[in-house]
Amino acid sequence: MQAGYEDKLWGGRFRGSVAADMAQFHNIAGRTGWLLEADIQGSIAHAKMLAHVGLITPQQGEAIDRGLQGMLHDVQAGTLVPDDNYEDVHTYTEVKLRERIGDAAKVLHTARSRNDQVNTDMKLYARARCGQLAQQLQQLMDTLQARAEQHPIPMPGYTHLQRAQAVTVKHWLMAYHAMLARDLRRVNDAIAGMDECPLGCGALAGTTHNVDRAYSAQLLGFARPHANFLDGVSDRDYLIEALAAMGLIMMHLSRLCEELVIFSSQEFAFVQLDDRYATGSSIMPQKKNPDSVELIRGKTGRVYGHLMGLLTVMKGLPLAYNKDMQEDKNAFHDAMNTTLSCLTVMDGVIATMMVREERLRCTLQTGFMNATEVADYLVRRGVPFRDAHGIVGQAVLYAEQQQKPLEALSLAEWQQFSPMIDDMIYDNIDYHKTLHLGIKKEML
Repeated sequence: MQAGYEDKLWGGRFRGSVAADMAQFHNIAGRTGWLLEADIQGSIAHAKMLAHVGLITPQQGEAIDRGLQGMLHDVQAGTLVPDDNYEDVHTYTEVKLRERIGDAAKVLHTARSRNDQVNTDMKLYARARCGQLAQQLQQLMDTLQARAEQHPIPMPGYTHLQRAQAVTVKHWLMAYHAMLARDLRRVNDAIAGMDECPLGCGALAGTTHNVDRAYSAQLLGFARPHANFLDGVSDRDYLIEALAAMGLIMMHLSRLCEELVIFSSQEFAFVQLDDRYATGSSIMPQKKNPDSVELIRGKTGRVYGHLMGLLTVMKGLPLAYNKDMQEDKNAFHDAMNTTLSCLTVMDGVIATMMVREERLRCTLQTGFMNATEVADYLVRRGVPFRDAHGIVGQAVLYAEQQQKPLEALSLAEWQQFSPMIDDMIYDNIDYHKTLHLGIKKEML
């Protein structure tokens, strides 16, 4: 079936019919129905501005407002849902408004282009969704902190995935809290970057009508109108900044996922995921797979792809609006939904996982993770650090050969490496005592 031009907002210039494959390729109203609420909100503000400056009559303004408010109610109730028979949500809004209030709907698009309209819609939508993202980040941060406070117990810390020095479960979890705190700052910075209103920029060169752009901005909660018309319709930096923030969130979640996969394995067995966040094998009855965190780890690449995709779309576009920019919508929408779902699942994983404290205590007996503290002890007794490093290396080699941890060496064994060692050595290799030293109190 071919679609005619008579229902297009731009159809006067064209004759004949739109090719069926072009209509399917071009029309996105059904795929971007999530933008409809923002489109109606932006249209309500635009109609109020038109009435405010006298470009439409008070009666027209009231009729438009009444019709749009009814549509907004229906959208929120889930009874007004666009499909791809319409070119976009802007066309859908205007057609449905005309069905409700008649010819009064025809004045709504005065002093407005779809170019400034769509960017206003996207900013309204992105700002609201980034607010949800900030809330979900804070929720996961609160959960991490609560679980961290429950476990101020020693555990191995790693470099190169080799046991390095003792830290605490609290310190480990709070490292991710610190990462997410930076993510939250970036999300809030992205929201702050969405504070210019594109309405009134027109297609690219403003409008000859005597509009009040500041009033439109005020009605929609923006700080000010967009400073430059060309930039106002072609700017997608705010979406890219938000996608970059989501990319970093997903990177941090993926790092945590990797550690949870490792730490929940039988070889490590530091934590155990709750059954609600694991699955089994169709063939091996004993398996408990960490699918929740593996999926988050996998979805990270999906969010990265959306960021790189939009950067690539924008990199060669001349001013001002180009249809390529239509690709911003599903990229942002899917990345946001993916990131929010990953944060929600990770919150459940952290809230319900079991920390295996006895297993962690056992791991402290191997790996010589208190060797650095011995070197620090010798330095405090006047031994140059490079010499102290060599002394402790010899002690570790000896302990390996004897198959003993450092804390099991006798004082006589210690003193064969340095006469500066006395019985205070044992306070300096007791993990619980060294973690209480001033420099490490933040771990507890």
